[in-house]
Amino acid sequence: MNNEKDKNITPSKNFIMPFILLLLSRMTLHGYELIQKLHAFGFQTLDQGNLYRLLRQLEKENLVFSEWDTKGSGPAKRCYSITETGKEFLRGNARQLERYQSMLDQFFKMYTSFLELYMPPLQREDKIEKNSKQNEEEEI
Repeated sequence: MNNEKDKNITPSKNFIMPFILLLLSRMTLHGYELIQKLHAFGFQTLDQGNLYRLLRQLEKENLVFSEWDTKGSGPAKRCYSITETGKEFLRGNARQLERYQSMLDQFFKMYTSFLELYMPPLQREDKIEKNSKQNEEEEI
């Protein structure tokens, strides 16, 4: 039932924003670097245009600051940093996400117990154990 569509969710603006602020709290980044780091977090379907609009919005809200980097070869790049207001917002957002995580943990515990009650257990193959057995058989 898990297919590629399940893996390619489009995150909401409110969900991706704390990740942006977290990354910028660690280092100053230009847009392309930010996109690469967000991909590493799992945001594979990130629309670049939407990201730059979000960054401009964050700048209007004084959560991030940007300036042009003219060092090095090639065209100038806009680099983004977090502001003090952005750091405060990030702390509050982290507390809120922690509460959501607790709620999600409760949801999945209940969901799992519901499945165990009403559905027969699925036979799952332990890949580590299977590989171990295959290696043992090959050695014999």
